[in-house]
Amino acid sequence: MEQYGRCSRVGKCVGAVKSKIFRANSDNRCIIEGTIVIEHGSRKYGPGKSVSVQIYSSTEVDPDTGKGKLSQKAYLKEGKSSKQDDVRTTTYQVKFFVESGFGVPGAFVVRNQHRHEFFLQHATLQASENQIIHFDCRSWVYPIKKTKSNRIFFSNSCFLPSQTPRGLVELRREELVSLRGNGTGERKKWDRIYEYDYYNDLGNPDEDPEYIRPVLGGSNLHPFPRRLRTGRPPNKTDPSTESRPELFNFDIYVPPDERFSPKKLAEFKRNAIQATLHFLVPEAKKLFQESNGLDFESFDEILDLFSSNRDQVLEGGVAKIMKKLVTDGFFKEITNASKLDSINFPLPQIIAANDTAWIEDEEFGHQMLAGANPTRIRGLETFPPEGSSIDQSHIEHNLDGLSLERAMKQWRLYILDHHDYLMPFLERIFLEEGACTYASRTLFFLRNDATLKPVAIELSFPGVISRVFVPASEGTDRALWQLAKAHVAANDSVYHQLINHWLHTHMVAEPFIIATRRQLSVMHPIHRLLDPHFKDTMHINALARSFLINAGGIFDNTLFSGSCSMELSSELYKEWRFDEQALSIDLLNRRMALEDTQSFSEVFILFQDYPYGLDGLDIWVAIKAWVQDFCDIFYKDDDSVRSDVEIQAWWSEIRNVGHGDKRQETWWYEMTTRSELMQALTTLIWIASGLHASLNFGQYAYAGYPPSRPFLCRKFIPYEGTEEFAEFLSDPDNYFLQMLPGRIQMTLGIALLEVLSRHISDEEYLGQRPSSKWIDNKDAQEKFEKFNENLKEVEKKILERNEDPKLKNRWGKANIPYRLLYPDTSKVEFKGGITSRGIPNSISI
Repeated sequence: MEQYGRCSRVGKCVGAVKSKIFRANSDNRCIIEGTIVIEHGSRKYGPGKSVSVQIYSSTEVDPDTGKGKLSQKAYLKEGKSSKQDDVRTTTYQVKFFVESGFGVPGAFVVRNQHRHEFFLQHATLQASENQIIHFDCRSWVYPIKKTKSNRIFFSNSCFLPSQTPRGLVELRREELVSLRGNGTGERKKWDRIYEYDYYNDLGNPDEDPEYIRPVLGGSNLHPFPRRLRTGRPPNKTDPSTESRPELFNFDIYVPPDERFSPKKLAEFKRNAIQATLHFLVPEAKKLFQESNGLDFESFDEILDLFSSNRDQVLEGGVAKIMKKLVTDGFFKEITNASKLDSINFPLPQIIAANDTAWIEDEEFGHQMLAGANPTRIRGLETFPPEGSSIDQSHIEHNLDGLSLERAMKQWRLYILDHHDYLMPFLERIFLEEGACTYASRTLFFLRNDATLKPVAIELSFPGVISRVFVPASEGTDRALWQLAKAHVAANDSVYHQLINHWLHTHMVAEPFIIATRRQLSVMHPIHRLLDPHFKDTMHINALARSFLINAGGIFDNTLFSGSCSMELSSELYKEWRFDEQALSIDLLNRRMALEDTQSFSEVFILFQDYPYGLDGLDIWVAIKAWVQDFCDIFYKDDDSVRSDVEIQAWWSEIRNVGHGDKRQETWWYEMTTRSELMQALTTLIWIASGLHASLNFGQYAYAGYPPSRPFLCRKFIPYEGTEEFAEFLSDPDNYFLQMLPGRIQMTLGIALLEVLSRHISDEEYLGQRPSSKWIDNKDAQEKFEKFNENLKEVEKKILERNEDPKLKNRWGKANIPYRLLYPDTSKVEFKGGITSRGIPNSISI
């Protein structure tokens, strides 16, 4: 307990900032100095002396309260301010008077009597000549007239529950209890409560019967991960459905710890406004159709989206419609921005260096290994695929001289399967959405240079005989092959967006975050480990429920799945297993790797030119080593995991509540050993960092030009002898254009991808923390530096691979270097943008 020692001499204490010893006052008090740094939006002045702060001792207990001794109040006054990008930061020097023998500060409590909230970044105190205590706060502090209680922050020191310093034991317990709430009432933005709920807030039947949506979660028919409870009143039409907030309402409830910082909120709004100015929301469709027409009549018209200056001023009927759809404040910001110079979409990488590369079969195969969705391709285990109409005659001439039997034995055939899960939805999608969607199976052959060559596409629709298309180099067959590839690309785009991106990262992560806040104290080392990987996830998810995945939202209006998008996600959640989200297991299951019991990576990639697999495995190994090093500091044996009451409660809640529809599954870890804990943590960090980065930040590069990866098709492939086939023969390019999304849907889709693909300037990247003092544990800091060095080695490997001319899949025909899993540890002063590189710690966009 030496690290919790008192002041070395009675009546003396060490000041935090000037490292200066203050003698006791006549009443035998000590003075402890510190700094507190806050952000407070664009207002000129901070909260000042209307905010008081007191510190708790971690080592000395007040017998009257059973908690650590409490200092006298200090006030925030005479701070030094600076302003950048409409965000003002103020640093306050504070002095705390404490009794002699106060001990080591372990927490501080804030009372905000100002009329506005502020964002508390961090604080620093000095407990002794050799011990500076850091508080990494990063949370909003609301006025006490709203919260009815003070706000407490704990230091960056970590303790397992059984090792909690005695002055913090009761504070630790009280804090966790307060975060769990009572499951009643509507949550306001100042409430710091974490409760679970079903996805019952996606529909809006009071607005329109077309906006009726089933509740997702809590049933065998529609299982789903849980979300954060908001408690808004029910719809009048359907009491099981929660009422909706206004569109583009950035104040949708998330607890203060989860809300964007002022800097990020300002930047995110700017990006959203810019994207809004590229399109008019679907409710203005009639106006848009009258003035601009439904369709693009040439590929050049699509290219004009990226090169011409378009009038964006909101006026007349369009402005009236927009005003009804968004909050008054957001409408004002949109109107002001629309008066500025016209803004163009940036040029997507897929057409930047070679504007026809997307048409090539080699690029089509390349994107399965290194594009926006490289996690669906898998090795073909049996030929033909079960239930498939593809036979040997379709592909044997396209195997570069190999027999089918030999190609199978050499693991040279691969499949992109979007068939069985889609078939039950196709008729409904066609009738309700008007989208012409097939279920598809696409076979690829792995060539000697490790590129994937598509060799057959099967397209199916209920009640219709499946059609099989094969590659052709010219004429009508070539044009039909391009149509077939477009339908496959649409399948893959929607699966990528709905399942791999939103379900497998955003949605499955939220229950882990809620359980962590409810069951693991901020003093718990695992909370400290995971916290950076949860940054902003719940806020971005809440905003998604507000205008992206809700009834009438952007997904409804851009994806072929339309109003059944989230039901489709629910159906595929039935297949989700947490243990299979581990990259090593995923690669094994997809026959993209073989088991390697001698390697720390657990597997080795079947062929080296699989950029996602190879780079991802390097990241996986680095994360795994870091997690093991960190856990070794705090857990000495399996019993220390079993006896950790907070960890056991955390894992039980994840299994039985957060992912409660999966509670009966036998694949969950029992959480009785260190290895199970480390595997679970490695998987969770991988999902939040590497997996999400690989699926999110390449979207604009590859799908920002919709002909390459459309979100829907409006025409089926015509049959010979029909009027549509004659139309197709007369102008195949025009038929292709008419098959693509219309002007509204296409422009809206581009705008969405532009926002999603942008890095925000306050992003924190894998291997980085906002401060080197993110944890007050020297061993952990040293191990984290080792993690950072390992990631720098990964960067070197990736650069070397991208410079190797033999690895064709590192660039593809479109000449796009694969950098989605490049950690970019140098981004200390990163300014944001669409870069397709850098792995954020968290699912923050």
